Amino acid sequence: MCIALFLWQSHPLYPFLLLNNRDEYHNRATKEVSWWEECDIVGGRDEIGGGTWLACTSQGRVAFLTNVLELHIHHEAKTRGDLPLMYLKSNKNPKEFAESLKTEGEYYNGFNLIVADITSKSMVYISNRPKGKPITIQEVPPGLHVLSNANLNSPWHKAQRLRIRFKEHLEENGEGEINVKEVIKKLMKDKVKADKTMLPNICSLDWEFNLSSIFVQVETPLGLYGTRSSAAIMVRSSGKVSFYEHYLDDDNVWKEHVIDFNIQKK
Repeated sequence: MCIALFLWQSHPLYPFLLLNNRDEYHNRATKEVSWWEECDIVGGRDEIGGGTWLACTSQGRVAFLTNVLELHIHHEAKTRGDLPLMYLKSNKNPKEFAESLKTEGEYYNGFNLIVADITSKSMVYISNRPKGKPITIQEVPPGLHVLSNANLNSPWHKAQRLRIRFKEHLEENGEGEINVKEVIKKLMKDKVKADKTMLPNICSLDWEFNLSSIFVQVETPLGLYGTRSSAAIMVRSSGKVSFYEHYLDDDNVWKEHVIDFNIQKK
């Protein structure tokens, strides 16, 4: 499913800061965050579909994706993980790219997509849900935002809990440096679930309950499902980018690494 919290153009040190949990089956082949050999993209890679849930480029373009929770999905639909790649590989600005998806959205299962250009201070939210309605295209204003498995800033338990706890962390630490390792350990590993009366009642109550925590871990007939990557992207005012990931490797061992680079001027 995934959840992402991000600060956009609203912190004195970081024009963009993102925290992200990726939820997936633990037995699904995945490559950790790294530079892709064939293009100017750094991010994780789903080795089954070939796409990504979170990636950026050395030019300061960023894209991340969450699925929309819904009762039925179409197994013949296009791979949603291609959407971030389509933006990152294009020359379109965020608004132009969003407009180009107007006729494409119906070919995918429910998605929420954020595309941004750090250098031009442009960010757009795109969603193909509600089903049957025109695709949602919304400029993202400066501020603190949370994206889970409904619309941007929907008041789901996990989204509200993450927002509140992050704001408390900011208040405790002022406007200085943010230690993302500490924040991920403190906030993104949170297993507190929602009261069942607060669930959205879209599909199975038990399934929604198991997905209602920020950090997800649930046994299923198809194997263990849950959070297998916690990542952070920090962009400083100087243009320095730090892409940190705490992830499960192929041996089911938690590891961490960070990739640093500077945004290249166009």
